Amino acid sequence: MHNLFDLSGRTALVTGANTGLGQAIAIALAEAGADIVAAGRSDPADTAARVRAAGRRFHAVQADLSQQDQLPGVVEQALAAFGRLDILVNNAGIIRRADAIDVTEADWDAVLDTNLKSLFFLSQAAARHMLANGGGKIINVASLLSFQGGVRVPAYAASKSGVAGLTHALANEWAARGVNVNAIAPGYFSTNNTAALRADPEREPQILARIPAGRWGQPGDLAGAAVFLASAASDYVHGVLLPVDGGWLAR
Repeated sequence: MHNLFDLSGRTALVTGANTGLGQAIAIALAEAGADIVAAGRSDPADTAARVRAAGRRFHAVQADLSQQDQLPGVVEQALAAFGRLDILVNNAGIIRRADAIDVTEADWDAVLDTNLKSLFFLSQAAARHMLANGGGKIINVASLLSFQGGVRVPAYAASKSGVAGLTHALANEWAARGVNVNAIAPGYFSTNNTAALRADPEREPQILARIPAGRWGQPGDLAGAAVFLASAASDYVHGVLLPVDGGWLAR
């Protein structure tokens, strides 16, 4: 059974792995045996140290993932570093909070370009390699707002609903060709993106009261789901949105 979750000899490309959920996923995959390529704008020095401490190789690719023309190069650099690409984790994302009536076109475009457009075109670039080389695993980071509307985050909700739709669409096209496309839908986690909510004296207790587990998620709570979807244990799992939410959607 242990071998089902063994990622030894595989390479994972993780976006937004410098902190938070992306960092936790990268470390979990490394601890399961994968070498890690981290792509993003920020220096992932802490992630690099922790991946190497787990005995795995690490390579950083600096890129603005909101720029479509940079995405094929990210995959090319991953292949140049380690010679293969088995797993892609589309984690990078941003959020802009405002009343819907006040959302600007610039903020809308920034969120959709980073959270949805780049996810598709990076998946496309990775899949071109995977489809030609026996398959692979693509894991998208969706959200509770792939199921719900949220409050004061219309662009983010639209982007994460789009992530759900793309996960289904790409799974339909690529499942029979050996590429699994699935998504993790995190609930309310303690990360930079939720700092404003956790500091809000009205919203924070409202959120906490609805979580059956009684606490905010910690980035490490995603480790098991990420390793499962990246490993042979999920070979017959396609097009799934897996909530990791402390029971939020059950209430």
